[in-house]
Amino acid sequence: MGTKIEVTRPTKIELARLKRRHRLATRIQKIVKDRLSILIMEFLQTVTECASVKEKLLAEFMEAYKVFSISSGFHGTVPLEKELFVSEMSIKVHAGMRNVAGVRLPLFEIETVEPVTSKMKSAAYTSSILDHATELSQKCLETMIQLAELENSLELLGAEINKVKRINNALEYIVIPGLDVTIKYLTMKFEERDREEVARLKHVKLLIEQREAYAY
Repeated sequence: MGTKIEVTRPTKIELARLKRRHRLATRIQKIVKDRLSILIMEFLQTVTECASVKEKLLAEFMEAYKVFSISSGFHGTVPLEKELFVSEMSIKVHAGMRNVAGVRLPLFEIETVEPVTSKMKSAAYTSSILDHATELSQKCLETMIQLAELENSLELLGAEINKVKRINNALEYIVIPGLDVTIKYLTMKFEERDREEVARLKHVKLLIEQREAYAY
């Protein structure tokens, strides 16, 4: 049940203005609901993608840890640390934005210029196992960038969904019910006033007819 809106001058012009506000509020609510549906669909899709990427990242971490453990046993901890310290990973991330229902979401595009390289050319310090380990670390980094994009998108979408929900609730439970109550109240008041006016005119007409009858 909405609360009646205070009207300074209860006139038919004011009633017409309230009806226009009601139609406008209804149209706005429909737009808000459509936007909310789009945002929720995008949010759920992003949640699914985020869970999938997390599982992928966990699997890559486990594989990288396994390969690094084998490499550490083969080369030793100190040579492995030296190799990782001098290794170069040439990777570029292009940051952009994409628009989803008015929400600007981050978009990261990864550009790998060249594979991981090492400055230690001696065969005593390098091996195919170590090369594979560094390649896995690069894959982990790329997946982490993808996960950062999705988690940032989730945060922005969640904040916008809460905002749109508050607007929709205000329209659905406060603005539109308040306009409904006020319009109904003014309509009943004007109808009652019209009935009183009709009854008064009939009474006046009856008095005039009676006066004309007595005149004859």
